Amino acid sequence: MFKKNSVARLAKYMLVGASTFLLDLAILYLLTDVLLVHYVWSAGISFLLAISLNYFLSRAYVFRGSQRQQGSSYLFFVGIAFAGLVFVTGGMYTLVEHFGMHYIGARIIVAGVTGLWNYLMNLHFNFKVVGQHL
Repeated sequence: MFKKNSVARLAKYMLVGASTFLLDLAILYLLTDVLLVHYVWSAGISFLLAISLNYFLSRAYVFRGSQRQQGSSYLFFVGIAFAGLVFVTGGMYTLVEHFGMHYIGARIIVAGVTGLWNYLMNLHFNFKVVGQHL
C-alpha cells in the first residue's frame, strides 16, 4: 500500500504545512482585523508569505533528493502556489459571501484541499523526488 518513507514524508509535510498555516492565519488576522485590509486581499498576502516559507522548509526537510535545482523549483513552487492562491481566495469568497461563514473558518476549510493539492503537485511535478510516490 504506502511505503514507510512515503508516510514519513507526508507526516513531515503535514508538520511543515501546519506550522506555516498557523503563520498564514496569524498574518490573515493581523491584516484583516488590525489593519482593516479586505479579507480576500489579506488571504492572498498571507498565503503567499506562508507558502514561501513553506517552500524552503519543504525543500530542506520534506522533499530531499529533488531532481530540480533550487531556482527552478522555486518558480515551479510559486506556479503551483498561484493555482492554490486562486482556490484560496475564490473558495474563501464563496464561503464567506454566499454561505455566511467567518473568514477564519472559511480559510481553515479551504486549507485542507489546498494543502493536498500543493503536496501532490510538488511531489510529482516540482521536486520530482526519485522513486517516491504518495
